[in-house]
Amino acid sequence: MPVFPSVEWFEALKNIVNSSPEFRHNGTIDTVVGVKAGGKIFELTFEAFECERVREATEDDLRDMDFWMEQDDETWKAMIENIKTHGKADLAFTLNTLDLSQAGEGLCRSHDGYRRDAFYRFNQSIQDFFDASAKIDTQFAAAVA
Repeated sequence: MPVFPSVEWFEALKNIVNSSPEFRHNGTIDTVVGVKAGGKIFELTFEAFECERVREATEDDLRDMDFWMEQDDETWKAMIENIKTHGKADLAFTLNTLDLSQAGEGLCRSHDGYRRDAFYRFNQSIQDFFDASAKIDTQFAAAVA
């Protein structure tokens, strides 16, 4: 049972979407995405119709990413539990809703406004990636639980 957040958890999602023909229905996705959760940073590289690479990253690596998603650990946990309960995020927990509803910078952040646009351009594919977590049993790290 993979632990969120961890490379293993994101690798589990990567394996699900890369073996799923449904992930291709939104078209190609070419972006480098960061995820900040549980005091860690993860880099997800998407190319064509797949998630090509998952790795743990550093704060300095964020400058090379198109954008990153950042929210408090309680919201990450609630989002993942919502996806598990409903099979996909309901309206209150989509990445787009979370981005719009958070005060300040929102969920999506970037050092470059043009590169941040990749969040909106590839939003449905990224949502599908996280929705794949409905297919795994997730444990939460102590920092998130």
